[in-house]
Formats: sequence, structure tokens, C-alpha cells
Amino acid sequence: MSESKVGPNRPLFVLFGSSIVQLSYFFDGWGAYLTGRYARKADISLRGYGGWTSRNALQILSKVFPPNDKIQPSLVILYFGGNDSTDPDFPNSPNVPIDEYVENMRKIILHIKGLSKNTRVIMLTAPAVNEEQIIKYYGDGMHLTKRGSEIVSEKITKVIKEANWEPTLDWEEMPDEFDGIQPHDFYYEKVMEGINRITGISDSCQVKLE
Repeated sequence: MSESKVGPNRPLFVLFGSSIVQLSYFFDGWGAYLTGRYARKADISLRGYGGWTSRNALQILSKVFPPNDKIQPSLVILYFGGNDSTDPDFPNSPNVPIDEYVENMRKIILHIKGLSKNTRVIMLTAPAVNEEQIIKYYGDGMHLTKRGSEIVSEKITKVIKEANWEPTLDWEEMPDEFDGIQPHDFYYEKVMEGINRITGISDSCQVKLE
């Protein structure tokens, strides 16, 4: 058996971020996908903290990534920004001003890259916001519009059909605009390509089992 596939000799990948990281193993999410793809090739460590901002991350950075640890990560996938960018006028908003956010992320990245000469960083950006879509589906920013309610109904109807349950609404007369095919696999593959390229570590799907 190859020594590189045993115990502490495996490369360490750390997922560090807010809820997008914390929940990345739910519902076959990207964290679960990553773990499956790098099975026997790398150890994946989850450090996700829902609701956190770059300010929170900076405060505990040396505890998550002790600079004197014998084993340092080969790769850190970093995500903060969604909570930082929330509306500062909302009650109890965790908003972090943009200049502070940029400086926090600079310090976080420099700390991580300083862990070892082999440590690489992938920084995930905050998801795009489609204001027109929000207005269309969430009229007042909280409650669904008629079209938003239709989409929820269509999703529920799809589950009823697949489960062969007896429906309590006339689902056969409702339009089926969604086929359940999501673009996740496409994005996952792009992430895998990027990781393979910057770490030089092929995922398990590209390596013959011994």
C-alpha cells in the first residue's frame, strides 16, 4: 500500500468559513462532495461557523490555524463575506464595513499562507444577489409573491408525484417547469479542477484503486 495514503501523511484540506461552510455536508453539499472525491487522497477538516463574519474569524484565527503545529494544511478553502455584507440597518446586523472586511481578509489570508510554503488558499466569493429576482419572488423582502408561492407549490407537487402519495391538491393540472436538474455537478467539477491544479493532488476519481 502506498505510504502517502496512510494516516498523517495524507494532505490536509481545511474548509473555513461561515454557514456556507458549516452546512456544506447537508443534502450532499459541496463539502460532502469534496470528501468523497478526495477519499484516500486527503483528509478534510470542517471549520464552519454559522453567522460568523471576517471579524469573528480574525479573533480566533491562531486557534484554528496554530502556526507551530507539526502538520499544516495543504489547502484552505476560505469563505467569509455573506454575513459581513448584510444590511447595517437591520436589527442586530453583523455587518462589517467594506474597508474593515478587506483588511480582515488580507490578514486571514497572510496568516494562512504563512503556515507553510506548501499551504494554498482558495477564497470563495459571496454569492451574487439578483435584486430583480428578490423583488419578483419576495414582494416585501420577507413574504412570497404569487409567483414565489407557485414555485413552492411546484416543488411540493414534484415530491408528491415521486413518492406516489395521495395529493390533496389538483397537481395534475399544475405546470411542471422544473425537472429537478440543478447545475451543482458542473460547479463541483470546476472546483475539483481548481484544487487539483493548485495542490497537484489528483482526486480519487482520477486515480486507479490499488
